[in-house]
Parts: sequence; C-alpha cells; structure tokens
Amino acid sequence: MPISDFLNSLLGNKPQQPGQPSGAGIAGQVKLPDSANEPAQITNAKVLLIVYNPAMNDGRKLSEYMNWARPDDLVTGFINDILQTSGGMVRYQIAQRFDLDEFPLLADGFRYTPQTFLDVVNGKTPMHNPPGVDYNAILKQFNILQRVDNKDFDEVWVMAFPYAGFYESVMGGAGAFWCNAPPLPNTNSSRRRFVVMGFSYERGVGEMLESYGHRTESILGKVFNSQDFVTWAYKPNRNPAVVSGNLNPFQRFLLFDQIAPGKAALGTIHYAPNSAKDYDWSNQTPVQSECHDWSNFPNFKGDVRSVTAADWGNGDIRAHHVWWFNHLPKVAGRRNGVHNNWWQYTANPNNVSV
Repeated sequence: MPISDFLNSLLGNKPQQPGQPSGAGIAGQVKLPDSANEPAQITNAKVLLIVYNPAMNDGRKLSEYMNWARPDDLVTGFINDILQTSGGMVRYQIAQRFDLDEFPLLADGFRYTPQTFLDVVNGKTPMHNPPGVDYNAILKQFNILQRVDNKDFDEVWVMAFPYAGFYESVMGGAGAFWCNAPPLPNTNSSRRRFVVMGFSYERGVGEMLESYGHRTESILGKVFNSQDFVTWAYKPNRNPAVVSGNLNPFQRFLLFDQIAPGKAALGTIHYAPNSAKDYDWSNQTPVQSECHDWSNFPNFKGDVRSVTAADWGNGDIRAHHVWWFNHLPKVAGRRNGVHNNWWQYTANPNNVSV
C-alpha cells in the first residue's frame, strides 16, 4: 500500500546516576545468533487516544479559546513524521478515541476549572502543587491495564495542555522501566508493557517528536545498557568531560562534538553535532560528523563531513528531530543480540529483554 494511502486510513523518579561513560556491553538482551539478513520487523501499533479539551465559560473548547493547535492536526502530523522517518517500520493507528470535556484529575484530587486554569496561564496565581496528574484514575477509567493485556491497543496518547500534569512519556506493565520518567506503579497486572505519551496542543509536532525522542533515548538506553551514558551526556558539567573507551552502537550514535571532539555522530535529541548547550539547533559552527555514514549502518564506510545547522533545519525543532529520526537504524540483521532495526524497540518496549 502506498504510504499516502496508508496515512489516510490512520485517523478512522530518577534515572541511575552516571558512571564512566564508556564500554560496549549490552546486558540483559537475549543472546540470539548474529544475522546479516533477518528482516527488519514492522511495528503496527494501535493507540488509545485521549483528548482533554474542556469547554471554557464562553462555550468554546480550550484549544480554540487559547488559539492553540487542533489536536487532530497534531496527531496526523506526528503519525506521518514517524511513518516517514522510520521508513515505514512504525505504523501507528488510532484504535479508539475519547474526547473529554474536563480538566484531568490531579494526584491529590485537585481539578482545575476554566477560571482557575486561566488564572495560572495568565500569571495571576501559581500553578497547583503538587502538579502531577492522577495516572491511576486514568488507568481505571479506561480499563487500560486489561485492555493492553488483551491487545486492544498497544499504547496510550494523551492530548492535553500546560499544567495538565503529564510526563512526556512514562511506561507501565510488567517489567516496565525508566522511560523519561519512573515506571508507573501497580501496573503489573498487564503482562505487556505500554507507554503513555503526554502531548500538548499548546505546542507543535516538533515538541511531540521531542517527547518521542526522549522515549527513544530511554528505551535504547535500556537495550544497550547505556542509561548511565545518556544521563551523563545531558549533564551541563560532565565528569569526565569527554568519552573514553569502547562505545556500543547507541553510544556512538549519540556523540556530539562537545563530548567527542572531532568524532560527532547524530548527537542527542537536545544536542546536535555542534551544539554548545541544550536546544542549540541553530549553531552555525562547522564540525566534523559521521552522521551521513549512519545511512550505511551497520557497514560504515568512513563518510565524515563538515556539518552545520543548515543540515538539520537551522534551528527549526521539527526539522532537527525529523533529521535525527531519519538516521535511526532501520535495516535488516542482528548483531550481539540486538536487531539492526532499532525502531522495533522504540515503538514496542515488549521487544526489550529485562
């Protein structure tokens, strides 16, 4: 089926502390024999979409009242970007959708009203503290644990707004692990792991991709036993300051010039190859990078070039993240027990051995 036709069918607390950032060990993965041609696995993922878009006092929905993005447009754009950048390896489809005319219940029982929410948005009052949403209430309301276990859907996307209290991503189910947030407690009754994505229609598709990027870093960090490395790479004052020793493929993928002078690859979702700080995607300083060579993964050819922000969109958040995801391996084969199609881990945490 052509991708254009496929798209039209779609819409019907704390990480481990960093140690020495080196080492190629891949622990916990089931050791399967190497293969040069095992087909890359396509992930057809079914999504439960929950949209919190309450009516304000004048009757207009919050998204319209605030002149924010339309949730439908964001979901369509995000699904399209993931489909395209994964080379068709990840195909999301909305299995069921709920549009809720309410503000979500927070963990301590508080719920915003239209007026109390506007007071926070307009700076008249501080946001409610504690700010977190009541995930347990949502799991119960939509019978999520049983329905994930029954394979009615594979993950949950929540479209909400600032101060709604959602993590960018969080994982539940038996064997759940850090996914840019601590695992959801008391979810082991679902034998299948699942991710709850927290999106905001106050932002754009670029920010949705950023949330998915941190999910990707967390899940692949688990696959490659590199959670400490990811944590270290994001520290502003790193100790040690640069990488040393042998690196596994995921660590190599994350390299940027600041931590690996002259040996940059793609960088992290925050740090482009030449970034000097978080979100520094418009930096025009040229650096040497092997980013183009990742199109040849796993058979690198030594393609190192000078790159600048012009290569990833000159500061545009969506353009940078599309560029980053475009280089994420999605090819046939398996090495050291890890599939060469990394998307089948990112899109399905049940493929990760724990």
